[in-house]
Amino acid sequence: MAAGLTYCLTPLVRAVAIRIGAVDRPGGRKMHAIATPTLGGLALFFGFIGGLALSSLLFPQLFVSSEAAGIAIGASLMVGIGIVDDLKGLSAPVKLAGQILAATTMTFGGVQVLFFWLPTFGPLHQGVISLAPELGIPITVLVVVVTVNAVNLVDGLDGLAAGLVAIGAMAYFIYSYRTGASGLIAEDSLAPLLSALLFGICVGFLPHNFNPARIFMGDTGSLALGGTLAALALFTNTQLLLAVLGGLYVVETLSVILQVASFRLLERRVFKMAPIHLHFELSEWPEFTVIVRFWILAGLAVAFGLGLFYAEFLAAGGTGG
Repeated sequence: MAAGLTYCLTPLVRAVAIRIGAVDRPGGRKMHAIATPTLGGLALFFGFIGGLALSSLLFPQLFVSSEAAGIAIGASLMVGIGIVDDLKGLSAPVKLAGQILAATTMTFGGVQVLFFWLPTFGPLHQGVISLAPELGIPITVLVVVVTVNAVNLVDGLDGLAAGLVAIGAMAYFIYSYRTGASGLIAEDSLAPLLSALLFGICVGFLPHNFNPARIFMGDTGSLALGGTLAALALFTNTQLLLAVLGGLYVVETLSVILQVASFRLLERRVFKMAPIHLHFELSEWPEFTVIVRFWILAGLAVAFGLGLFYAEFLAAGGTGG
């Protein structure tokens, strides 16, 4: 559903992007020899919203709360920020302020976020700590903003970000479906549906975005995908588990921090270029090789994270059937 809609919409968005001159020029931040249309995130967004609208007709019992509205409005704001940045460019402070606004909207839009599972990764009830709103809301906003920027960082090679988000969405579908069936999260939770839609739009976009890409998602897509992935963690109270499932995002973000800190303090670069996927590309690894190996590493991180959850799930009295 969402995959087919995104697949069909992407060529239309590409044509519009070319017509209005929304392209990444040769020598831009993505190492392509030719200009490539951007704004592909619009196809992802409309594919997601279209899938969400159709789902509301098929499964109306899932849409009795404000969660869907909150995430839709938050994603819309992220897309708006991305469009302006892709077309006009935004300064870092203005871009960050917009992300905080969108994250705050998602938080107040109905996402249940004031609980963190500590010190465990899985949904063990004895590990829950309730945070007061004055702490929980800022931390929630921080989780969203960090995730959004992490996804934005990995959007540097053809198909890399879409593939990584699809892998994360698949993990959250498995997690939310299993915990929902066991009563550890509400059976009418939107998390399984949102996970499936997120996976679908990424899969539908990949044929157009994989090497050699005919269109980039741009900030229009990466900000919205990051916000949706963060919302899944918040819906399921798995903020800590997200750091494991998205281990590659952590590595990519740390590579940028390490590169900047090393250059400013020691005037030396640790990597040829950061984020780290660009280091490997500059080390003359074929782009296809970097992408596939990073996908494999992301899959291993997901397998490890789900393994942690499943072990704790069994320890909490869950059944393996």
